[in-house]
Amino acid sequence: MKEKGVYIHIPFCVSKCQYCDFTSYVSNIEQIDKYLVYLEKEIEKYNIKKEEIKTIFIGGGTPTILNEKQLIKLMDIVKNNINLENVSEYTVESNPGTLDIEKLTIMKENGVNRISIGLQAKQKNHLDFMGRIHSLEDFEDSYKNAREVGFKNINVDLIFAFSGQSEDDWKETLEYVVKLDPEHISTYSLIIEEETPFFEMLNRGEIEETTDENYLNMYRYTVKYLESHGLNQYEISNFSEEGYECKHNLFYWEGNEYFGFGCSSSGYLNGERYTNIKNLSQYYEKIDFDEYPIDFIEKLTDIDRFNEYIMLGLRKNEGIQLDEIREYLDKNQYRDIVGKIQDLSERQYVNFNNENRISLTQTGREVSNSIITELMI
Repeated sequence: MKEKGVYIHIPFCVSKCQYCDFTSYVSNIEQIDKYLVYLEKEIEKYNIKKEEIKTIFIGGGTPTILNEKQLIKLMDIVKNNINLENVSEYTVESNPGTLDIEKLTIMKENGVNRISIGLQAKQKNHLDFMGRIHSLEDFEDSYKNAREVGFKNINVDLIFAFSGQSEDDWKETLEYVVKLDPEHISTYSLIIEEETPFFEMLNRGEIEETTDENYLNMYRYTVKYLESHGLNQYEISNFSEEGYECKHNLFYWEGNEYFGFGCSSSGYLNGERYTNIKNLSQYYEKIDFDEYPIDFIEKLTDIDRFNEYIMLGLRKNEGIQLDEIREYLDKNQYRDIVGKIQDLSERQYVNFNNENRISLTQTGREVSNSIITELMI
């Protein structure tokens, strides 16, 4: 039996951030109570108790917005439907200010062994600008509480290269977080997505996108600074101490199958990718009719699988294996790809070693999207 992962989406927040295009709703207690009832029905419908689940990731939204009773309910849903015996990593995503001792204890006692905390920036003006509702003090309390309860695997999420942030601001944020000694740090450059307040502000000329020069300076500093402090880059945006790489994300990037549960979540099973309905009422309605709350299913062709292998595999520092590409392509397509890889190697964007392993150089990581696009069919 193949190992699989599980992603569970909790689509509720205290308020929506200016940059967020994920499916999330400003919630009340009754909404969350109802959602958990339907989430449980959806998970039960898949009957996965006998599946060998390797990783669980509960994301959002803000899963830790749930009160203690609701959090216990969520933990029970997981325990009652998933065999936790083989789960090596069980992550819950959180926002500062929502991680009190009681909630952290509930999670720890129910098998959660990794906490991800969204700090994003150290400076109050940047937190306010992004629409974050927490303060630096809230983050410090949340981090301290997680350590006090006994969590030994903590990730801190950070955002850089956004309007108004200087290089010194970013250095200050990184240096502050590193002193706390988390096992993992994720650093994401801000991409302004459509249908977000930031996108509207950009169109009105109220904010500007950061320059390529600022982005590159911040990114290069990030890699050198974090690696000099024992946090090695194992993926374009992710850094960890040895042995603390995010197993759930690696599961995605290595093309393994996973279940997606909850409103707007996505999964990958039997060569098909599926995405659940985004609208809560429609999600409930599907489950009421004893149907899977799926919006659409995509059957992956060989070319789709090749493109995903390139897109996901090249994100990792270890890269991809050329021999594994052959099964997806005909002779002419394979020859063309090898030619492109050799050209990129000569331009020092990729490493191409004697074992036919291809990985991005540091220069290649800086322009990874264009390199990956160039190799996709």
